[in-house]
Amino acid sequence: MKKSIVLLVAIVFVAITATAQRFAFVDTDYILENIPEYKAAQKELDDLSVRWQNQIEAKYAEIDRLYKAYQAEQILLTEDMKRKREDEIIQKEKEAKDYQKSRFGVDGELFTKRKELVEPIQNDIYNAVKELATTSNYAVIFDKASQSNILFADSKYNKSDQILKKLGYSAGKE
Repeated sequence: MKKSIVLLVAIVFVAITATAQRFAFVDTDYILENIPEYKAAQKELDDLSVRWQNQIEAKYAEIDRLYKAYQAEQILLTEDMKRKREDEIIQKEKEAKDYQKSRFGVDGELFTKRKELVEPIQNDIYNAVKELATTSNYAVIFDKASQSNILFADSKYNKSDQILKKLGYSAGKE
């Protein structure tokens, strides 16, 4: 009888242990901060963004200048000249908005450039995480970065440094 109970307890323990899930987490922000290619890509995107924003601001400054000149001269202009000036201002505003949309819109150049520069790095990280999960038998690997719902995470389960190592980088702990 005692052997049966011990055997039953042992079987239950083995079953519970076998079905226990292994979890880990990574911090993709931390990983990205330690990848020089990502920093270079981010700098390139920031530089492009600033340059394009300056160009857009210059276009709107020109529109503002035209509008102020129109307001100052409006009394002296004929109806036909007023209409031409208004059409010119409206056309310049449309061009500025179209330019802004082409650079910063959903399918704009900044989005395309970000996809070109950052997506391969993100794919490498994903593949390294997937490989770690597979080889180490993790059921789930959470991402601690940004808007995660992880309220507490013991650092011994943080596998970010392993991902960096797998990608060929070392953490720049300062």
